[in-house]
Amino acid sequence: MRTLIVFAVVGFGAQLVDGALGMAYGVTSTSLLLIAGINPAAASASVHLAELGTTLVSGASHWRFGNVDWKLVLRLGVPGAIGAFLGATALSALSTQDAAPIMSGILLALGVYILLRFSIRPPKAPTARMSPHRKRFLSPLGLVAGFVDASGGGGWGPVATPALLTAGRTAPRTVIGSVDTSEFLVALAASVGFLIGLGTEVLDPFTIGGLLLGGVLAAPLAAWLVTKVPTPVLGTAVGGIIILTNTRTILRAAEIDGGLRTTIYLIIVAAWIAAVGVAVAKVRAARAEVLGTTRLAVADHTGVEVPAGRGVAVQEHRADDLG
Repeated sequence: MRTLIVFAVVGFGAQLVDGALGMAYGVTSTSLLLIAGINPAAASASVHLAELGTTLVSGASHWRFGNVDWKLVLRLGVPGAIGAFLGATALSALSTQDAAPIMSGILLALGVYILLRFSIRPPKAPTARMSPHRKRFLSPLGLVAGFVDASGGGGWGPVATPALLTAGRTAPRTVIGSVDTSEFLVALAASVGFLIGLGTEVLDPFTIGGLLLGGVLAAPLAAWLVTKVPTPVLGTAVGGIIILTNTRTILRAAEIDGGLRTTIYLIIVAAWIAAVGVAVAKVRAARAEVLGTTRLAVADHTGVEVPAGRGVAVQEHRADDLG
């Protein structure tokens, strides 16, 4: 029972981050399972079986809040499922240790780019609700992300989300909601591959059940959260998560000692907090500018000055759209 509760807490926290930022459920959960002594294949299999429930609930929640582009889900998810099945069946014979630092270096660069783009100079049109990307971009992206996710125990979000966000043409909430929804197809294909390759005897129902329970409980909250966090702040948060996640992999591969590693983490966190502060300030300034322009327009049209502490509901909604 204690094991079930512990993994339920882990699943809740991991899904809260994943549902709100589009990544880190697999990375967080798999890392804990490896620390607990579970072999990599069984750990990845457990996480993906739990994700069958968490991604289904998360996708439904994101759909309810209008965060899903279904064309993007299919164009990304179907190739992702193929890659996940291949990754799951090949995991026992494939080592991703050599490729991990290279992949993390690429993702780290993308994370820095996203953090700076959304905090210092947010995209001018980041509210598009339909992805402009075509199959020739989404198909190989989904195939690679799905393979990495299954063979590495996590990676669908860290690979797919930054690649889609870097264009700056689709709202982060739409990217996150669509990536999270398409992950159900990835989890399903990976689970089938693991069950064929491993069978069921190496899987612990308490581990899978705990991750599933916590993730299902957190999914609706995470889908609601992504609709409330302003775009620049959300994009900056995503960038910080990418940087931290992949810095950890690189430092481990480079065998950096504990003291220096801690210092590097503290520097990254401090820079991340500062970037979020800049993003928040820019959101507030943009909202104030829109509301100020609205008050002047109403005053010019009607001859009645709108009090500074009050606004027009429609324009407040428009100001919110800036975030």
